[in-house]
Amino acid sequence: MTKDKDSITGSFHFVYIVTLIVGTIIQFSDESEFAVDMSNMKLIHVPKDLPPKTKILDLSQNNISELHISDMSYLSGLKVLKLSHNRIWCLDFSIFKFNQDLEYLDLSHNQLQNISCHLITSLKHLDLSFNDFDVLPICKEFGNLTQLHFLGLSATKLRQLDLLPIAHLHLSYILLDLEGYSAKETESLQILNTKTLNLVFHPNQLFSVQVNISVNSLECLQLTNIKLNNSNCGVLIKFLSGLTRGPTLLNFTLKHVKTTWKCLVRIFQFLWPKPVEYLNIYNLTVVERIDKEDFHYSKTALKALKIEHVKNEVFIFSQTAVYTIFSEMNIMMLTISDTPFIHMLCPPPSNTFKFLNFTQNVFTDSVFQNCSQLVRLETLILRKNKLKDLYKVGLMTKHMTSLEILDVSGNSLEYDRHDGDCTWVGSIVVLNLSSNILADSVFRCLPPKVKVLDLHDNRIRSIPKPIMKLEALQELNVASNSLAHLPDCDTFSSLSVLIIDSNSISNPSADFFQSCQKIRSIRAGNNPFQCTCELREFVQSLGQVSSEVVEGWPDSYKCGYPENYKGTLLKDFHVSQLSCNTTLLLVTIGITVLVLTLTVTALCIYFDLPWYLRMVCQWTQTRRRARNIPLEELQRTLQFHAFISYSEHDSAWVKNELVPCLEKEDIRICLHERNFVPGKSIVENIINCIERSYKSIFVLSPNFVQSEWCHYELYFAHHNLFHEGSNNLILILLEPIPQNCIPSKYHKLKALMTQRTYLEWPKEKSKHGLFWANIRAAFNMKLELIAENNDAET
Repeated sequence: MTKDKDSITGSFHFVYIVTLIVGTIIQFSDESEFAVDMSNMKLIHVPKDLPPKTKILDLSQNNISELHISDMSYLSGLKVLKLSHNRIWCLDFSIFKFNQDLEYLDLSHNQLQNISCHLITSLKHLDLSFNDFDVLPICKEFGNLTQLHFLGLSATKLRQLDLLPIAHLHLSYILLDLEGYSAKETESLQILNTKTLNLVFHPNQLFSVQVNISVNSLECLQLTNIKLNNSNCGVLIKFLSGLTRGPTLLNFTLKHVKTTWKCLVRIFQFLWPKPVEYLNIYNLTVVERIDKEDFHYSKTALKALKIEHVKNEVFIFSQTAVYTIFSEMNIMMLTISDTPFIHMLCPPPSNTFKFLNFTQNVFTDSVFQNCSQLVRLETLILRKNKLKDLYKVGLMTKHMTSLEILDVSGNSLEYDRHDGDCTWVGSIVVLNLSSNILADSVFRCLPPKVKVLDLHDNRIRSIPKPIMKLEALQELNVASNSLAHLPDCDTFSSLSVLIIDSNSISNPSADFFQSCQKIRSIRAGNNPFQCTCELREFVQSLGQVSSEVVEGWPDSYKCGYPENYKGTLLKDFHVSQLSCNTTLLLVTIGITVLVLTLTVTALCIYFDLPWYLRMVCQWTQTRRRARNIPLEELQRTLQFHAFISYSEHDSAWVKNELVPCLEKEDIRICLHERNFVPGKSIVENIINCIERSYKSIFVLSPNFVQSEWCHYELYFAHHNLFHEGSNNLILILLEPIPQNCIPSKYHKLKALMTQRTYLEWPKEKSKHGLFWANIRAAFNMKLELIAENNDAET
């Protein structure tokens, strides 16, 4: 969230190497055969089966002792070769004569004592440091390396003109390993042109190097492994005198320093009037004793002091003596991180601090309380300390009228007041409160004009509704909390960036994007989304916004519940609108039922269903009675030989021909006009007549087809349960009936005419005798039986 403002650090070496290697790797990253990593494999020689197209070869951290021309000759496209940390003791550069594209060669940390000078002119990076050279391995052929940017060397002796062959080269970085340097007398070395010089000394010996080194246009100086006491402190200062003389040196870095407090203050005092703008000290160990030291804060070019990783081996000392030195420095930027400091004094009114970074110390809530002198301070970082009370943190900023960035993350901050009476300086726009133990109440104690707020990794469960208006808030990070809902933008009217992933959100509101119309980035993945109907509208709203707005979509947005959807991406979760909208479902069901009802009603009307229902009802009653009456008893209820069903339009033929002929043969006939019982329904009379008749005769004609009552009589007779399975129907075709004249609803008549044999009334009189004979033959019940039944009823 915040960044150190040290614009130049002692990292040029690293940046350059990374740039060169990464730049080369990017060209070939699409084909893995171009990069071969065989580091740390205990090799004793270069493998012979390397891919010929290899561009990058890493053989570092092995046991290789010799190189031969056959090892490299077939790798004509090789650009990067790493051979550091091996056991190479001799090297003939002519083995690389077939590697004309070689740009990066690392031979550091070997056992080289001498080399040949058949160099490859394409080299940009050559590292020969940390070897066993007696003098600097420079020969005149080095002057041909016009593309060289980095050069690493090592020696135990230095001579003034050792680097003369490369005097005309414009190097970016020179690494000089002097761990084995053992000269007793003062020597000189002229390094003509380089931007960065890194000198590495022996880590376990007191600094005793007495070399006059002069460098032109030096911008960055780094010294590694400096061991000092009060006695040899002047040796280092004398050594630095020549190196810091030029006006171009802006960045000075000390790494792995072990010194007394008094010597450290002397170094500060020496550098104070120098042109150095950025001073960096990494891995500092303070020994012996710490006393109050005088320091003259004269006018200085120094802008920033950074001290990281401090170890204090002095256990009893005056805290004020240490804190005073730093608090009274007239510089703009001060970083003291990873130290055992428990406090920092309020600086004097004349201080010029704009940037203070006290990361990973042991500061408590008392730091800078009632301090009204930090009026120029713009950035304050107190990350990973022992702060506990958010109210006191706000009170600390009361007089820091220029403060814009405050980082107090990684502490143990809480806010347990309920009155919301917090005091903050109004200038804070960036506030980092992450990795604390803050709860919901934190929203009652925030700077009113904050624009960027980081609250991730706390204990926030909800954002209270009655909170102060943060109308200027543009970026809010509440990831890794326990929030169950997305925030309401009525409180954050300017919110444009929201990070709320890894919370407990299961059913986010679909109205979020409507209320937060200024949102241009939201990250809400890794939440336990409950994939039900309630989530459907939210997923639809996500799909309507740009993928650039929803970060992590769709991979980090997955269903957490129910179990059958767990792990499913939200974009693959689909549920119909009908199943989710109760109103729509009820309307759909209602319309369906209404349409079905209307359809059934229309069909009933069209097919005369009420008549059929009444018919079925009557017939059901008859069937129920039939189950309880034995067949012999039912047969004894017969009163008629035949029931005749006919159309009124055919009554003349029935009364004049059919009935007289049958009655002449003592066949008892049941006719509706003389045998229907008054007062009973027509359907009931039809059923009773059919039940009491041995046979049912149907006179078929076009007129019969047009009569609905005739069709009902035919239906009942066909389903007569008393004679189920018997041949109780006699069909007489009085006149031919075309199939297309029979209405579709009379399907029973069609079926009978196609399945049963019927008697056709002949037009010729000569055939009438045969017709009547067939009629008489159709009656197979004894007339006496019917007569007895009639007498019994009488």
